[in-house]
Amino acid sequence: MNNIQTGAGMYQQTAIQSMPPDKLLIMVYDGAIRCLKLAKEALDNKEFEAANKHLLKTQDFITELMVTLDMSYPIAGNLYKLYDYFRFRLVQANVRKDVEPVAEVLGHLVSLREVWIQAAQAAKKTSPAGGLDFAG
Repeated sequence: MNNIQTGAGMYQQTAIQSMPPDKLLIMVYDGAIRCLKLAKEALDNKEFEAANKHLLKTQDFITELMVTLDMSYPIAGNLYKLYDYFRFRLVQANVRKDVEPVAEVLGHLVSLREVWIQAAQAAKKTSPAGGLDFAG
């Protein structure tokens, strides 16, 4: 690896670490949605190895959403159960090579992403800090 690649990686890592929590959350949703779209396309084309790769990556994104929940908020328990259900459906999709669970989870993630964007915008209007407080 050359110095340019190392520097670019360090820059990206620093940029992510200094990013506001609401932007990081949207990035995780974006990654999950992108991978699910690729998984759906791969399943449609009977490219099962690629579908498996994208479904596993989506499960990683959903796990990240689960482990970063602040369980001191009552809604966190409900979100945890919902994310766990998403992972379950993606396992079913992968085992059965079925696009229907992928489409279901994709629809939910797109909707949730929009809700989080709206919540972040509302928080910026009402919070002196200008964003969602994920610190608890």
